[in-house]
Amino acid sequence: MKFNKVFPLAVVAVLVGGGVVVATKSNLNTQPNTTVNVVVPELSAKARIGQTKFNQNCVECHGADAGGSEKGPPLIHRYYEPNHHADGAFFLAAQRGVRAHHWPYGDMPPQPHMSTVDMAAIVQYVRELQKHNGIF
Repeated sequence: MKFNKVFPLAVVAVLVGGGVVVATKSNLNTQPNTTVNVVVPELSAKARIGQTKFNQNCVECHGADAGGSEKGPPLIHRYYEPNHHADGAFFLAAQRGVRAHHWPYGDMPPQPHMSTVDMAAIVQYVRELQKHNGIF
C-alpha cells in the first residue's frame, strides 16, 4: 500500500518540476525592453559636447538620448551601469567593436573615426543621463 501513497506524490512532483522548467525557459527567452524613456537633465559643459558627438555618431543605433532603437540597445540601462560596463568599456567598444552578448542586434562594428576626446565626452553624457534616470 506504500505505492498508493508515493505514486500520487511522485506525479505531483513531476508536474510541478516540469512547470518550473517551462517557466524558467520562457523567462530566458524573453527579450528585455529595447527602448526606454529617458529624461534629459541639465547637462555639464562636457556632457553637452558629448550629446552633440553622440547625436552625430551613435544616435542611429542607440536612439535619441541613448534610449535605444530597433537597431541598437539603450545605454540608459542597468547593463551599462559603471559597475557592469566601466568607462573603458565604451572606449574599447568604439575602438574594437563589440560582439553581441546582451541583446539581439548583432555585433557593433568598430568606430575608428571616434577620437578619445570625443569618446570621453560621450561617456560623460551617457553617465549623466544614467545617473539622472536612476541607473546608478
